[in-house]
Amino acid sequence: MPAPDPSRRRVTRRAALRGLGAAGLLSALAGCGVPSAYVPEDRRAGADRSARERSLSFANWPMYIDTDAEDGERRPTLEAFTERTGIGVRYTEEINDNDEFFGKVGPALMNRQETGHDLVVVSDWMAARFVRLGWAQAMDRARQPNVAEHLDPQLRSPAFDAGRLHTVPWQSGITGIAYNRRALGREIRSVRDLWHPDLAGRVTLFSGLDESFALLMQGNGVDVTRWTEADFHRMCDQVEELVRRRHIRRFTGNDYTSDLGKGDVLACQAYSGDAVQLQADNPDIAFVVPEEGGELWAESLLVPNLARHKANAEALIDHYYAPEVAAELAAAVAYVCPVPAAREVLAASPDRETAELAENPLVFPDDAMRGRLAVARDVTAAERRTLAGRWNALVGM
Repeated sequence: MPAPDPSRRRVTRRAALRGLGAAGLLSALAGCGVPSAYVPEDRRAGADRSARERSLSFANWPMYIDTDAEDGERRPTLEAFTERTGIGVRYTEEINDNDEFFGKVGPALMNRQETGHDLVVVSDWMAARFVRLGWAQAMDRARQPNVAEHLDPQLRSPAFDAGRLHTVPWQSGITGIAYNRRALGREIRSVRDLWHPDLAGRVTLFSGLDESFALLMQGNGVDVTRWTEADFHRMCDQVEELVRRRHIRRFTGNDYTSDLGKGDVLACQAYSGDAVQLQADNPDIAFVVPEEGGELWAESLLVPNLARHKANAEALIDHYYAPEVAAELAAAVAYVCPVPAAREVLAASPDRETAELAENPLVFPDDAMRGRLAVARDVTAAERRTLAGRWNALVGM
């Protein structure tokens, strides 16, 4: 197995302010529960051409798959799938923002039309929207023995998709705190530590509601698997006061890694995979899952309604749940691997750097870390307008 290429830095895809325009309008319609938008389970399947058309269309985020060290256009795990099954994959890196992609495919799905995609990857909070609208097909687990056997138990049944009938994690990650240990001169162990006077004006939080709220609530001791609106507003009251005192430097999107790397901030909300990449360049960067807990999240695969090659898509998903394949992908992207059995594969690698990933708790969380991780209840459609309005007002202060 090749070692991961440290020169490739995967762009952060979790943080972005919710936009307006076509995506915002369609999101609002979905949030209002427009009756015509929902598609019943028995109306989602199209004529599956998988048997006679050995192909599928797979849309993913940029730099979110393994590539050949000498030819960045080659993707070894996809090539291995095609060689084994005879199924060709048209792979596109066209998802740059959850809402933007939702706005692109939403009109077709709302009007019971094909999207042109057999398989897509979106963040779980967006996958929840697809599931609520009935825009994701139930998968046939009889065709996916690797998924049934190897999917991480902690990711098997999120609130938005009980039993993972319509979605399967592509990669997972942890929202915690990253900080410059040397520049700060002390350890950070708690969310409360971010509010210490020596960090005034040197802290950033994520700008996106879905990216930010869970960790901040966990800092208040909230069980984020069943948080309430009262918990949310109590957290917002605290953040509002910190903004007024200019303790929080700013709210960030993808650029938080740059702020931390340059020393403009000393501590920030961060994602585990980014921390692994930052530590490769600067060993003074530390990442911590706070004592109160951190959020475990996933970005998931789903098969949109009327997909032409559903069985082929299900076969590709199962391919990535074979431990050997999952290990190769994990070595390339360095996020939390949703296949715990891949750890043994990495540990057996003759390459030292690759083998060390098996012991990295940000790729394979140990029991102690898992005990502090929770999959947060997502923001429901009924809650979103009010809660997003409150949060975005804070971000804009």
